[in-house]
Order: sequence, then structure tokens, then C-alpha cells
Amino acid sequence: MTTSIPSEADWDYAPGLLEGAMELELTAEQCGLRYWLQAVPQGTLRGRPDGYDPALKVGPHMLQGPFYDAITQEYAFRALAEEKATRVLSFLVASAPDLTSMEFYATQLIDECRHSMVFRNHLLSLGVPVQRLTEAVHEFAAPYVESVLDPLEQRCLEVMRDERDFIGGVVMITVILEGALAPAAELSERKWRPIDPAAAEIDKGAGIDEIRHLTVGADVGRRWLQEHPKDKDRVVAMIRRGMEMWDELPTHDMVYDREVRFQAGLELHADIVGDYEIWPGRRLLDTTPQERQDTADAWSDDMKAKRLKYMGLEDALG
Repeated sequence: MTTSIPSEADWDYAPGLLEGAMELELTAEQCGLRYWLQAVPQGTLRGRPDGYDPALKVGPHMLQGPFYDAITQEYAFRALAEEKATRVLSFLVASAPDLTSMEFYATQLIDECRHSMVFRNHLLSLGVPVQRLTEAVHEFAAPYVESVLDPLEQRCLEVMRDERDFIGGVVMITVILEGALAPAAELSERKWRPIDPAAAEIDKGAGIDEIRHLTVGADVGRRWLQEHPKDKDRVVAMIRRGMEMWDELPTHDMVYDREVRFQAGLELHADIVGDYEIWPGRRLLDTTPQERQDTADAWSDDMKAKRLKYMGLEDALG
């Protein structure tokens, strides 16, 4: 018997992360544990236990030089970010008010743990020795662990662990964290596609999961606020505080540093990239670090505005 895989979780038919996160509407009832057991292992990850087609190999241009510097910094940071997300999500699972939301956030916890694993393990494909993998992850991600990840983790723990604030946790994950980081993940998939196809597939698989996290999270938040309208002002204030936090953290410096390293790789290996277009009508080789970063920022603003309006929280945009 052939198992039917929902299109949004199907490797061949799922929309891109930006399109899916802004256009699809999914609910926790639709995306429960049974859905996950069928759609993810048998759909998104079928034949890709490490997040990518095992036939794909890492080219020698990725094993040293600027591309190596760019991707090791990026993937180490993302591995630690996903690890921290896994740990804080355990408190959101514990505070879930019903079985439906508990099951959904339990599946998201597993998704984030898997993302951490595949980002981390891709460093092995890049030549990092397995016996020093943990140490290397922290070395590559420094100094942005202390300056970016630790403050975000602490704020999430205050909301989800200390205050056991379910709707606050949903907003922190859906709007402040994943909502802000998703466009950068979309950029990553696009820019690595001709250079490190295995990394692009890792990003694509993670993006398929993030569509589910963002759309269901937005629906959970919207319905909570419809049932608990007195929480709206508090949630709006929380979102504004989260946005201010992003402005204060050196996230733009971090992303720009990666893009400068990536740019050096483009100049060194233009023959590998060729005429590949990162978006319609724009060759990757013709882009600059600032242009790529500005584009991801614009995607982030558009996604944030659309999802906040969907949740009835457009007041958070000022």
C-alpha cells in the first residue's frame, strides 16, 4: 500500500520556505503526532537520514579556504541554535494546555533536535575529526554564542521555564526566533545550491519543517488570542521587546561576516558557480554581501508583517 504524504511535507512538492510560511495555513490538529510519523520519516526524510541524498559528495573547494570558513561558521552557529531551541521547547511541551498542542510541540522538539544533528554532522563531511566535533562547533560559532545565542536562550527560559507562559513561549518561538531566522535559512539554501548541494538539501529539509512550525505556531497564537483577548497587550509588548532585542544583538555583524567570507569564495571559484541565479534575473556571482543580507532582511520584514497580521498582532509593528 502506498502511503500518502501531504504535499507540504513531500520532498518533491513542498513549497519553498518563504512561500510556505507566508501562504499556507496549518493547524495543530492537522499536524499532530500521527501526521508527523507519516509525513516526516516517510516523506521529507525518506532516503535522506542525514538530511541529504547520500550520493551527494562535498567538493574539494569546500574543504579549505573561504567557503570552508563561511559554512563552518554558519553551520556551527545553527547547530548550537537548534540545540538550545530543543532544550527550551521542552518547557513549552510541559506547559501545553491540551494534548493537541502538546503533541505538536513534541514533534517540533524532535525536528529541532534533528536540525542540530544534521548541521553539526555536516562539519564531519567538511573534514572536522569526529573526536573533536563538539569542541570545533563552539570554536567555529564563537564569539556569537555569548553575544547572540546566550541572551536569546535566557529570554526564552524566563518565559517558558520560569513563567510557564504558554502563549508567550509560542510567540517567542514563532515570531521572535524562527520567524526572524527563517529568511536567512532560505538564503542559505539558495546560495549553497551550486556550491555544496548536500548543504542545500540539509537547508531544504529543515525549511520544510519550519513551514510547519511557523504556520501552526501562528494558528495556535491566533486562536489563543481570540479566546483570551486580555492577553493581547501583553503579547504585543513581548513582541516589541523581542524586536528591540534583535536590534541590540550583533546579528547583522555576524551575518555580514559570513557573507564576506562567502564572497571571497565566489571570487575564487567563479567557475563552479557559473550563471546560477540566486533569484530570478540575478546571478549569484553578481550579488554582494550587503545585497544578500538586505534581501534576507526584506524577506524577514515581509514574513513578520504577514504572520503578525494573521495572528491579529499587527499593532506590534508600530
